[in-house]
Amino acid sequence: MTSRRLSNDTVQSLPASVAVPAYDRVAIAPGIVHLGVGAFHRAHQAAYVDDCLAAGETGWGIIGVSLRSPDTRDALTPQDGLYTLAVRGSDGEALHIIGSIQSMLVAPEDPGAVLAALTDPRTRIVTLTITEKAYLRAADGSLDAAHPDIVHDLANPGSPKTAHGYLAESLARRRAAGTPPFTVLCCDNLPANGATLHRLLIGFAKLRDAHPAASGDAPLAGHIADEVAFPSSMVDRIVPATTDADRARIAVELGVEDAWPVMTEPFRQWVIEDTFPAGRPAWEKFGVTMVEDVRPFEDMKLRLLNGAHSGIAYLGLLSGHATVDRSFADPAIREFVDRLWAEAIPTLPGDAGLDTSAYTAELAERFSNTALAHRTAQIANDGSQKLPQRIVASAIERIQAGLVPEHLTLVIAAWIAACEARGKDLPEAHFTDPLDAALAALGEQPMLERVAAVFDLAGFASGRPERQTLIELVAAHRVHIRQGGIALALSALGIPKKTKLS
Repeated sequence: MTSRRLSNDTVQSLPASVAVPAYDRVAIAPGIVHLGVGAFHRAHQAAYVDDCLAAGETGWGIIGVSLRSPDTRDALTPQDGLYTLAVRGSDGEALHIIGSIQSMLVAPEDPGAVLAALTDPRTRIVTLTITEKAYLRAADGSLDAAHPDIVHDLANPGSPKTAHGYLAESLARRRAAGTPPFTVLCCDNLPANGATLHRLLIGFAKLRDAHPAASGDAPLAGHIADEVAFPSSMVDRIVPATTDADRARIAVELGVEDAWPVMTEPFRQWVIEDTFPAGRPAWEKFGVTMVEDVRPFEDMKLRLLNGAHSGIAYLGLLSGHATVDRSFADPAIREFVDRLWAEAIPTLPGDAGLDTSAYTAELAERFSNTALAHRTAQIANDGSQKLPQRIVASAIERIQAGLVPEHLTLVIAAWIAACEARGKDLPEAHFTDPLDAALAALGEQPMLERVAAVFDLAGFASGRPERQTLIELVAAHRVHIRQGGIALALSALGIPKKTKLS
């Protein structure tokens, strides 16, 4: 393997088959601060921004911020922020060098530098991919005011730990300086993600306004409520975790080392509500759909793609399938996914012009992509945070319609079973969940009581009249899984084990 590193100095010497930034990176000014620079951001938003920069828009460079780990910064800074985006399809792989990330900051190391970037008048958009759990919601969906990091940020507004703390403090400083607020663009898989973050941040600001540490400061909650735009968005691209084998293969193809290339599929989608008072890139020129209301697109993606992904992951893990394509190729799981879609589709708005037949056909092709090797364990992470919008919401609406969510509730049961299988049939730390400690503390209980306790911990269907029906359905599935594994649970739904697709 070569010892040279991908960088501004080496990028022009790459093979002609590799696409490199088609613009002068030195001429680019920062306009976006992104919180949560992980593989998904680098495969999705950063790639779209790269397209805009190549088209001549010079004011939208990205300053990346990691709220926790320095790993991405440590990988990208020696490379001048450059990295390889490997687009892998069944017909081969195309390599693109992305140059839109200008610099990287690690929040715990230097909160002041992050706040300086957020308060810079050139920053007009702040995007976020911090994962569902980082929004620090209580079981009822409100801000978890008792979370230690929220408590810290209220007492120490100048050195925050959370996204809420950084957004609030920087918006307060911008207002004090007479700088217009930036637009906050959430790109995480939350229902009505912009409105959800807006509500959570107003809740944080109200606590901050009432805190002794804010004595004498102008109230912030009203400013955020009235003056800051929070457009909702829907994002979609499958991004498997990068392996050492991926790094080695990319290094050979480039002729230089890339410490953290990103693997992805050819498909990408971004739907955004077009509310940007401070301006935005011309994303629509590169396939982004700008709309007035993102909710129909969001619901379709959450319930059909993400819901199926969770089902494929948990049923696949319990069936011994390590990747999505292998799980989806299991005829019984394949039929289960079709039935899951059949349950979820009627819960989508019928007047929004959604083509669910074309969408699920496209999903089936994407799930079958053998080149991605998307690990089921990666998708399985943080199920307690993901299942409410992916599965539980659809199940509630089916019950309201007088229908039984048999297949939707099996996904919840499979999540519980997969959590319990770690350290037994699955490796101890095969995937993680914020509720791991609480789940482990439940001890032995009758199945119905145990499922009810899990619902309580996760806040599934909290306060809903449909909750007991969901618990009973999940408990019945969980009994089948305990007695005869996923095969028995599927058989109880009329899906026998098959050797080939019918």
